[in-house]
Amino acid sequence: MTDACEIDGIVADELPAFLAFREKVRGTNISERTLLATDYLNHFNEIVMLLDLLADAPECFEDARHWAPKSYPDHFRDSSFRDKALAIEAYDAVPAKFRRPFEETVAHIDTAVLACLEELPPLLAAGDAEAIRRHTGTASRMIQEMIDRASAIIHGADAALAQTEIDALLVHS
Repeated sequence: MTDACEIDGIVADELPAFLAFREKVRGTNISERTLLATDYLNHFNEIVMLLDLLADAPECFEDARHWAPKSYPDHFRDSSFRDKALAIEAYDAVPAKFRRPFEETVAHIDTAVLACLEELPPLLAAGDAEAIRRHTGTASRMIQEMIDRASAIIHGADAALAQTEIDALLVHS
């Protein structure tokens, strides 16, 4: 039975804005279910591609080291996404049931990317392609798992990775 104060886990005070934006995003590449767009994940996919190149093209580190966390609105401000203004505007109406786990997951991705980048200079200086490949491969797999989780949230899942899941990624990657 649905609580009178929430519908599908969306609390009553979030509903008017959510429903209004749900109509506005219909027919766009922004999810009607969450008001989030997968285009944001391109920010992370680009760094994963660079990490995967580093063992064979260490000169790409110059591009990779300039990567920095970017908020969802900032990504769209800088993008060529057709509905970027709508994506930015709708973000404030993303229900907490999606926004909280999304932002938590993004924070974990940011941390993982920055940690990987911070650990790379000594490996690159040593010129050990196999050590670089192991390091970036492990980081890429872990980051990709978290990107996949963020994608699931964008499409309607409402849970971030639990700390135990993150720890398991670190151990098994």
